[in-house]
Amino acid sequence: MKKLLTLFVAAVFVLTQMTAQDPVFKDGDKVLNLGIGLGSSWYSGSYYSMTFPPLNASFEVGVKDGVLEKGSIGVGGMMGYSGYKYEYTDWKWVYSNFLLGARGYFHYPLAAKLDTYTGLMLGYNIATEKWKGTGSEPTDYETWGGFVWSWFIGGRYYIKENFALMAELGYGSYYVNLGVAFRL
Repeated sequence: MKKLLTLFVAAVFVLTQMTAQDPVFKDGDKVLNLGIGLGSSWYSGSYYSMTFPPLNASFEVGVKDGVLEKGSIGVGGMMGYSGYKYEYTDWKWVYSNFLLGARGYFHYPLAAKLDTYTGLMLGYNIATEKWKGTGSEPTDYETWGGFVWSWFIGGRYYIKENFALMAELGYGSYYVNLGVAFRL
């Protein structure tokens, strides 16, 4: 968490020192992100391991330009899936998480071809667990869910007009999200 706070302070410093470029993301733009999450705030500890990497897709639409001169606002949705297991001697639990969320973005251009943004996600996590170990534990699936949120900061670097490399840092189901973006 200290590293994330340090990164945030550094990003604010950089933002205040740079002059804005022409907007990369504008009202009416539609972007699809496909990513893989690295580092998780869920299921951490000695006996946990990943069985399915956190994969996610998000879609965003630009809804307002001219915010703080060259900034813009976007809204969209996100869905993701990940799987983990807990294994210690004859104990073994298998977990899966399906995440659905709504995201709000604030974009501010810092460099040509670089779409920089920050935002919040509010969503719902649908989790399941299944006992796979030996012994008298239940063998049925148990499903539960709960409200989740995430703050993120990210960027998309456009290699071509409609294709970008994407990276996000944040707090939520994973700390780093790497992938590609397609402007539709």
